[in-house]
Amino acid sequence: MTGSTALPSREDREYLERARALGRKGWGHVHPNPLVGCVIVRDGNVVGEGFHGRFGGPHAEIVALEEALSAAEGATAYVSLEPCDHHGKTPPCSQALLRAGIRRVVYGAADPGADSGGGAETLKDGGVAVQGPVWSDAEARAENPAFFHAVRHGMPFVTLKLAMSLDARIAAAPGERTRITGPEADREVHRLRTGFDAVMIGAGTARSDDPRLTVRLVPKGGRPLRRVVLDPTASIPSDAALFDEPDEDAPVHVFTRDDIDEAQIERLEARGAHVHPVRSDADWRLDLGQVSGVLWEIGTRSIFCEGGRRLADRLLVEDRVQRLVLFIAPVTLGVRGVPAFADDTSRLDWSRFDPLAPAAFGRDTALTFDRVEG
Repeated sequence: MTGSTALPSREDREYLERARALGRKGWGHVHPNPLVGCVIVRDGNVVGEGFHGRFGGPHAEIVALEEALSAAEGATAYVSLEPCDHHGKTPPCSQALLRAGIRRVVYGAADPGADSGGGAETLKDGGVAVQGPVWSDAEARAENPAFFHAVRHGMPFVTLKLAMSLDARIAAAPGERTRITGPEADREVHRLRTGFDAVMIGAGTARSDDPRLTVRLVPKGGRPLRRVVLDPTASIPSDAALFDEPDEDAPVHVFTRDDIDEAQIERLEARGAHVHPVRSDADWRLDLGQVSGVLWEIGTRSIFCEGGRRLADRLLVEDRVQRLVLFIAPVTLGVRGVPAFADDTSRLDWSRFDPLAPAAFGRDTALTFDRVEG
């Protein structure tokens, strides 16, 4: 990490928060690239601002510079992520800032990429005063968790989402489809889906809920959303709602045991599914490590898991969850209800998950927890 170690001023932090808020407007359209916002300030006035709006499109700094024009000379640029320093789909932002005559750059998070990072050093070499990273490592990862995880670990980032009652139940009874959260929370779940490469469920959820797993309640994102089902015995019926969507809009990927009958594979493929046989244990549970590896190989950098409980438990017990999102509804389901967490998960070290700020969606509350690195 490079840059000044001086503490940022209150004004600096306020402009960085504006840059952060701008960057979030790119959700659903820029992944696997990070969310980035930029604010350019000269003599106490905002002269340009922008955000990375679509994958392959201009970066936040370029958008802000195009708005600022000549007013960028001698100004300060506030960027939520260290300006990139490489030729990718777009030229390096560090060079663009230098050409524009930016006098000072304050950035929130250091770019972890071996190729894209290093922009702060280039700016310093060009005579620009640089301050950053201002945010802690945890703050930086919280803003772009999938991007940081992919760079550092080379495996998909997994978010586990559960909707539960006040008494921590996810269904009124085993196998019973139960609507728990309200329309506002449901819309937020669909919005979250747009920012992931894949949404994943287990076979039990596929059979009991018969979901489509598509984005419907909000505008679709910029990339197709893979729909992934872990179905060891290939039990998904041929008339499942999953198969109603065109393949190019929402491809279906089914993972089965590697000794499954070939006729079952052909049945699923005939309905348009991409079938991936993988290893399983004596209890027919699929090897989640191999599942994750296959998804990574086909370009999946982030996974939004929506259940059911068995899959959620295994992901938690095997330490494969990087973010946990709990939608809590003001209802109770009683002793017949299905507990959100099994006995195995009660032994987990929950201190390894740090809470983020809660958010309200109608009468429901979303609690988000990020796993502590290291």
